[in-house]
Amino acid sequence: MRTVFQDLRYCSRQLLKMPGFTVTAVVSLALGIGATTAVFSIIYAIIFDPYPYAAPDRMIHIALRDKDGQRRGWGVTTAQWQQLRKSPVIEDCILLDGWSLTVTGSDVPEDVEATFFSSNAFDFFGVPAALGRGLQPSDAIDGQDPQPVVVLSDKFWRRHFNGDPAVVGKTMQLVHKTYTIVGVTPPRFTWEDADVYVPQKITPGSVNTFGVEARMKPGITHAQAAAALQPLVEQFAKETPSHFPLSHFKVEVLGLNDVFLEQLGGTLSLLFGAVALLLLIGCGNVSILLLARATARQHEFAIRSAVGARRMRIVRQLLTESLVLSVTGAALGVLLAYKSLDLIVANLPPYSFPHEAAIRINLPVLAFTVAVAIGTGVLFGLWPAIQLARTEARQSLQSGTRTVAGSVRGQRIHAILIAGQIALTLLLLAGAGAAIEGFMRMMNLPLGYDPHNIMSVGIPVHENTYKTQPERTAYFEQLRAKVAEVPSVTMAAISTNATPPDNGMNTTFQILGNPSQQDQPARLNFVSHEYFPALRIGLAQGRIWNADEDHRAATLAVVNQTFARRYFPNDNPIGHSVKFAGLRNDSPYAFVAPGGDGFLLIVGVIADKRDDGLGKPVLPEAFVPYSLVMRMWTQILVRSEVPPLSLLHAVQLKVNSVDHDQQTAGQVQNLEQWIQDQPEWARGHLISWLFAAFAVLALLLAAVGLYSVVSYIVVQRTNEFGIRIALGARPLHVLSMVCRSMTLSVGGGIVAGILLTLALSKVMTHWTQGTTNSSDPLLLIGATVLLAGVAALACAVPARRASGIDPMKAIRYE
Repeated sequence: MRTVFQDLRYCSRQLLKMPGFTVTAVVSLALGIGATTAVFSIIYAIIFDPYPYAAPDRMIHIALRDKDGQRRGWGVTTAQWQQLRKSPVIEDCILLDGWSLTVTGSDVPEDVEATFFSSNAFDFFGVPAALGRGLQPSDAIDGQDPQPVVVLSDKFWRRHFNGDPAVVGKTMQLVHKTYTIVGVTPPRFTWEDADVYVPQKITPGSVNTFGVEARMKPGITHAQAAAALQPLVEQFAKETPSHFPLSHFKVEVLGLNDVFLEQLGGTLSLLFGAVALLLLIGCGNVSILLLARATARQHEFAIRSAVGARRMRIVRQLLTESLVLSVTGAALGVLLAYKSLDLIVANLPPYSFPHEAAIRINLPVLAFTVAVAIGTGVLFGLWPAIQLARTEARQSLQSGTRTVAGSVRGQRIHAILIAGQIALTLLLLAGAGAAIEGFMRMMNLPLGYDPHNIMSVGIPVHENTYKTQPERTAYFEQLRAKVAEVPSVTMAAISTNATPPDNGMNTTFQILGNPSQQDQPARLNFVSHEYFPALRIGLAQGRIWNADEDHRAATLAVVNQTFARRYFPNDNPIGHSVKFAGLRNDSPYAFVAPGGDGFLLIVGVIADKRDDGLGKPVLPEAFVPYSLVMRMWTQILVRSEVPPLSLLHAVQLKVNSVDHDQQTAGQVQNLEQWIQDQPEWARGHLISWLFAAFAVLALLLAAVGLYSVVSYIVVQRTNEFGIRIALGARPLHVLSMVCRSMTLSVGGGIVAGILLTLALSKVMTHWTQGTTNSSDPLLLIGATVLLAGVAALACAVPARRASGIDPMKAIRYE
């Protein structure tokens, strides 16, 4: 133990003696380990520990895919749910629904997102309440009205009740109905991101549909479950055809995390690859520094060996120094990870990862960090220690000169490390350039509409209100008119489901007179006539319906240019009639106006706009008067002369003046935020700024590593350079000689980096879903020039110092 303390004391003196070396090594490791730890924390939370529920690996979503491969929505009745529970592959399943409720007490009602659960839900999830209890079977007996009880989510409890631990047993009013608070969920229970959970009324024989979630029995695979459920779901489709896709469908069984991994898996892989490269570059930097410094200490260790120090003691001393460096770097890296983790999470694409995931620096992540630190210390401290411990004392003591690596083999190792560092840096630079170029290209996409100074305000209608199509039409029009009266509002429009850049209902249609052309796909949007000028969408041909036609639910349609080109390539679509599938009465959720489910006359063609996200081609879409199908939900698009969110409260007051119980949906956003919430935008933004940050850090690390090596070359060859200058060598000759020593390493690294970038470009393109192309020749040329310039500068500074050596001082240097 005493010798260990001696090693630590001597190590501290050595590291403090050379602060430049120490700081460079520690910072190199801290950057690599910090970035790797932060990204690994995200990967661990999302992939390895995303859910707190019981047996989450057996919990499944049951999806349907239509004949075009698109996932389609569906629902089950209470009777079908009971049949599903009896399936031989299903252990249990729950029924759920969701709607917006309100809490009154302020000048406008507060929107509350409620999830209605069957009474077995909390047993199904297997997560005990943080306070009180969850819902239980006695809260909702089949055929009876459920008990007026409510379980609060953790976020709502903290927001609305300030985290009061005595909240259980108190009452609250939701849409003027009194509920008793029976529990509060733990922070990680965030199913549906609801504010409150209430029991769902189970009415036998009801035709209303609900969502369903299931857990498979142990030992059942997803493929087995899908095969077993296919005939059962087909039977459901025959019983209630309006709740299922009209065409053939296939049951698909998905794990809870499958959809999230589809969206974010490639991005996480790409980020982990980037931080792994940064960590390798940082470790390479440390290895270069340790090798060069250890070589410079050959004379010292020869003396220690001559006076009796054993080889193992020398190895232990060098290993102690490298471990102290790596552990210190790891500790700073963890602090850096804590600071950067929240920043990265804030920029993850919204709704692309499970909100149950607890993304934090935890024990598995800390174990990973410690393993990386120790592995780095052992790997890059042990090898030079063993090499130097083998040095013959007599040879080192008799040597009157210093060499940069002690041998040709040492020089070769340095060259390989530098080349590898340069290659990895070039790969990161090319990746960063491709990511930034792809993101800039996305930002400059022509949208086909103007998203500036316009917001979307959601209007959820309460149950058992406005129960006919005329009542609901008049109500929505009155709301729109009131909102338009707000000062600084220039226009208000109704957009039931048409807020871009991802809008419309996927459906099929047929053209009157062309019976052979059935089930052609299109996107259907329900809007008021103000929608087009509010979004400043250009009219290419024909006309838009007017206010009177809006009010009386005229059977008209407007299509986009893509629709016209695809389905009327040699004809004018205006004057033709089309009939859309899926428009049917579904009281109280939707009321279809007379004739709304028949043929609609096309009266206009609008310019194309983005309707399927930012990275996909525009789809054929049609627009019809919103009054043709009156749903329990709509949106009011508000264009203003000032930032629209500053008018939100005034808009809410106008909405409330029409109906004192009517709230607006929570989390109102302007359309620019809608764009930024698109997965492509958020993913591109995250990858571009993180890759840029990693590339800059890698470039700095490579420059520091190269500078350190050249500086050691100059120090070790000081005597030689002094003699050369004394014999008449010009400073320019010495300068070029020093720079030439690194030319092969840098050049080889650049060539290897180009080849590596080209080899991995397809992988990067796949992981970013086609938004980047790192093999672009211009990007590669730019990255190469930048890296070569930085490398030249890193070499030139110590080389210039070598060319200015005083010969007399240099000759006396040894």
